[in-house]
Amino acid sequence: MHYFNEEIETMPREQLAGLQLQKLQAMLAELYGQNRFYTAKFKQAGFQPGDLKSLADLAQLPLTTKTELVEDQAAEGFTGTNLTYPLAAYTRYHQTSGTTGKPLRVFDTAESWAWWGRCWGYVLAGAGLTADDRFFCAFSFGPFIGFWAAVEGAKEIGAMMIPGGGRSSLDRLLLMRETGSTALCCTPTYALHLLEVAREHQINLNDFQVRKTIHAGEPGANVLMTKRRIEQGWSAKCYDHAGASEVGGHSFECEVQPDGIHVIESEFIVEVIDPVSGRPTLPGEKGEMVITNLGRWGFPVIRYRTGDVVIANKARCDCGRSFMRLDGGVIGRVDDMVTVRGVNVFPSAIENLVRVYQEVDEFRVTVTKRGVLDDLMIEIELADGADPQAIPAAIGQVINTNLGFRPMVVAVPRETLPRFELKAKRFLVVTT
Repeated sequence: MHYFNEEIETMPREQLAGLQLQKLQAMLAELYGQNRFYTAKFKQAGFQPGDLKSLADLAQLPLTTKTELVEDQAAEGFTGTNLTYPLAAYTRYHQTSGTTGKPLRVFDTAESWAWWGRCWGYVLAGAGLTADDRFFCAFSFGPFIGFWAAVEGAKEIGAMMIPGGGRSSLDRLLLMRETGSTALCCTPTYALHLLEVAREHQINLNDFQVRKTIHAGEPGANVLMTKRRIEQGWSAKCYDHAGASEVGGHSFECEVQPDGIHVIESEFIVEVIDPVSGRPTLPGEKGEMVITNLGRWGFPVIRYRTGDVVIANKARCDCGRSFMRLDGGVIGRVDDMVTVRGVNVFPSAIENLVRVYQEVDEFRVTVTKRGVLDDLMIEIELADGADPQAIPAAIGQVINTNLGFRPMVVAVPRETLPRFELKAKRFLVVTT
């Protein structure tokens, strides 16, 4: 079993809570009076850093939303007020992807960027990577934070990082083969697209040395059939990871792969709440993840509503880690759930059933909202030779059997649907 910091990852939960409290108290003391955004929130709540005596006291602090941070930047200018230090102290600029609205600008000092790298050290070591690995990062390295921190993580574990930016998908495949890359880092969608490109160009992936794939940027690596397809196509183990530009890389899948991801609790505090009432969830109950990062003092988020739906599990894992697990990974997003014919559905449930069919290369789901009755249509692109009548009919039947409604499923011509390197936009909601 590989660890990034075995002592911390396996320490008893009581000691882990003590470490979290120590870091949280130090961070709040540093922020108060310097970070205008959080100082204002604390004063409005009647809170001072000295009031926090235990982790239970964290509930005294107000929640933070992405909308707040975006509106703050719109009102206050380029940086907004969520900076703890003068702008000259910051060495890295990134921004969120903007897939759910206006991008949020994020800033890191040299210290907090090193913290990002350590978080990714947990991610890579958790998947079993070592200094012997050649780590191929299939990412274009723009302002979206994406896999920038994965580069720092590779340095933390001593692996050779091979950048794949500025290349076509075909060129990336050829470079991976030429360099003998042993690990691939990209979104789950892009890993599947590379399989499609390899097939079209008759590239035999058995000639490659890739033995592990590590994914982030979107759900997928936690979706059983997507994970299985990646593993079968690459003849490699597929590992999930979760994080966000404004939060940090907070969770990773270990080598035991217990159907879930570990939160790096030495660097993050996770609460799970009912998204409507705000009450803490019960053990085994789904809820919205609220997260506080502990090492990004220059651009902190405290009790941040991620919108991610998770189930917390604090039982020690068979890998030996005491870090909390999120069973099933990030199950979906609070605002992604749709109701079709009275059935509540997350996009991951649709994806898991569509991916059963190897003949489907790409798909797109459109939910049309018509008052209380919603319709769901699935467009699919099929591999050459697949039956354009039988496969759509089979997908419609399996969704009806498993989810309780029958969608419209249509096969569309090749190259109709977009391909994605970063976050895929496969699920559209249209209101008529």
